Amino acid sequence: MLHRYSVWAPEAERVDVHLGADASRIEPMSPDGNGWWALDVEPGDGRYAFSLDGGDPRPDPRGRRLPDGVHAASALVDPARFVWTDGDWKGRSLRGSVIYELHVGTFTEARTFDGAIERLDHLVELGVDVVELMPVASFPGRNGWGYDGVSLFSVHEPYGGPDGLNRFVDAAHARGLAVWLDVVYNHLGPVGNYLPQFGPYFTDRHQTPWGVAVNLDGPGSDEVRAYFTDNVRQWFLDYHLDGLRLDAVHALHDESATHLLEELAKLAEDIGEATGIPRVLVAESDRNDPRTVAPRGVGGAGGQGLDGQWADDVHHMLHVLLTGETQGYYADFADPQALPKTLTHSPFFHDGTFSTFRERRHGRPVEPHVTPGWRFVASLQTHDQIGNRATGERVGQLAGRGRAAIGAALLLTSPYTPMLFMGEEFDASTPWQYFTDHSEEWLAESIREGRQAEFAEHGWSGNVPDPQDPGTVETSTLNWADLDDPGRRELFDWYRTLLRLRKLIGPIRDAELGEGAVAREGDLLLVRRGLLEVLANLGAEPGRLTVPDGSELLVGYGQVGLTGSTVELGPHSVGLLRAPLPEITGELPRITD
Repeated sequence: MLHRYSVWAPEAERVDVHLGADASRIEPMSPDGNGWWALDVEPGDGRYAFSLDGGDPRPDPRGRRLPDGVHAASALVDPARFVWTDGDWKGRSLRGSVIYELHVGTFTEARTFDGAIERLDHLVELGVDVVELMPVASFPGRNGWGYDGVSLFSVHEPYGGPDGLNRFVDAAHARGLAVWLDVVYNHLGPVGNYLPQFGPYFTDRHQTPWGVAVNLDGPGSDEVRAYFTDNVRQWFLDYHLDGLRLDAVHALHDESATHLLEELAKLAEDIGEATGIPRVLVAESDRNDPRTVAPRGVGGAGGQGLDGQWADDVHHMLHVLLTGETQGYYADFADPQALPKTLTHSPFFHDGTFSTFRERRHGRPVEPHVTPGWRFVASLQTHDQIGNRATGERVGQLAGRGRAAIGAALLLTSPYTPMLFMGEEFDASTPWQYFTDHSEEWLAESIREGRQAEFAEHGWSGNVPDPQDPGTVETSTLNWADLDDPGRRELFDWYRTLLRLRKLIGPIRDAELGEGAVAREGDLLLVRRGLLEVLANLGAEPGRLTVPDGSELLVGYGQVGLTGSTVELGPHSVGLLRAPLPEITGELPRITD
């Protein structure tokens, strides 16, 4: 049977396809219009690569599998070959969901999709709704975070390749879990990026932290944009994924009348309507601009229409509250107003206010009637905030398990869509560090030097783990035996209880921006949302709070007791109370000695 090979190479005068694992069979391709080249030919063993104007053979920019690494030939994949069992899957929307971020290469010792499948029942027991996979597009070497991917249509072979991802999604759907994927469209990695050889995928008209920007608005950009829209179609339709997290969209420079993000939002909406399964797009953005998730309007008015966006300011506030760290960009969040503002009124502490870290005003106010709180994904821990520390400490390792439990209560009763990072729910004993597997020593040394300089700016000193050391990825791999420890199991039960209450209690599940209230005196903290109250003691000494008579203690972590109208809180303890409706007034309960 003939197979059609095609590739976009608008500047080439000759394109050949090299067939076979040894690339010994070379066939010339013919122009197919608009810079495309094509050939119908017997595929042989399914391995193939393209050469332009007699140059070295390169992997297919749209190839779905790279069995021998990012420099070798692509392999054909038939997406119809996999037998799916998720025909009854109805999907999950962003609203009401709780997300669990995991890295396939360190979630289990197997470092594969199949290994991760074996732990899906843990996530069901925990009570999350969505599994968000860190990037799985092919990247150099065996181990890495995935943000240096260079073949966006291909699935990292060491994880299990395309079939492994299919098996994972199918297994997750069978357990009622949606699956999102983190995709990186703002840049490609420095090794194995052959896109510039094929066409004008990048432009020096714009710059990013990683160099030249993706060409979204210059000559040839129509096909470049199609490269990304087709990639989205692949993940949604061929791999049955429920959502995508778009990395650092502020680095997608696009001066077109219709920004790529708006185009992707419309595409996801159309696919969702056609399939009957919601397709979710969540952006990571450094702009603090709610227009990213404001609804698309008519005639160019309105926002870009994505479903959600990360709200790092909420993380920063919680991190400073729990750890006391105020270096670097954490400095602004030592402001006493950061806690009440970001916990109840706005996901953006900087919503047009001055940012000392940036040395300028930053952000735009959120209008809750346009962009409700659930459109903002908030976290206590993420891969970024842990892994970009010098030694990858988690919040429990920095602040103690009790304070981590307090952070969980504040996050999981917030108006935002919560996201957990793998192992957070049981205070994993393992850190999560930055690791790479580059064969180029110049690149490895450049990464080492760059991280040392970055950590020095943040005031972190000491021995920084070598990203290239295999021991670094080993150290960062979850130890599931942690769950046998009674203290860690207790924290897991706390997370599980909070997640169950979030689904059952309206003031938690449907919390809205602007409707909560916060009181703090020293280490004692109280947050009210309707009839629900979160009371916490951040300190090492016992504390006492006065609450309305008839209040009910729902759950507590640590030493929490209610007698009459008095709540006793032991060190680093937190409790959830439900107050009686007749006793609720506009005033907060009094914090007593």
